[in-house]
Amino acid sequence: MTSQDNAPKLREVVVASDPTNHGAMVGHVDTSQFAIGGPDGVGHVSPGPNPYDLLSASLAACTAMTVRFQARRHKLPLEHVEVGVSFYHGAHGERDSFQRTLVLDGELDAQQRAFLLEAANLCPVGEILGISADIHTRADVTTSGHNASTQASYEDVLGELQIPYVDAD
Repeated sequence: MTSQDNAPKLREVVVASDPTNHGAMVGHVDTSQFAIGGPDGVGHVSPGPNPYDLLSASLAACTAMTVRFQARRHKLPLEHVEVGVSFYHGAHGERDSFQRTLVLDGELDAQQRAFLLEAANLCPVGEILGISADIHTRADVTTSGHNASTQASYEDVLGELQIPYVDAD
């Protein structure tokens, strides 16, 4: 075994502007690509998940995988897991936070459900995000739904941040 076999494996995400689509941002991971939404700096808003949506999606995906892994490892009758995550920008110096909701389907008793809710806190992405943001987890018995009319826009969040204006060269 060479020292290169022991080297950490890296998975790079590249985000670049797409000149064929008015400079919209596109993320690339291996052969996959996805649109990244948000303002383009000249008055247009590109469709797609914005960076906060992607951060929330990372937390939701990691949580779901962690819960599913723990359920399989402990042979629990989890049939379906659904994780909803909302991001809240902390105003006036407060910490940012995530609200995480888990829906656990299956013939699980109260102790098994409590165990899986606790397992959600083992999510590695959550551990990283928890350094600078609070993560609140709750159980829900129904599937999560969202009302787009009550969702904060990326522009709303950016407006609350103290970001200096930088003029492109």
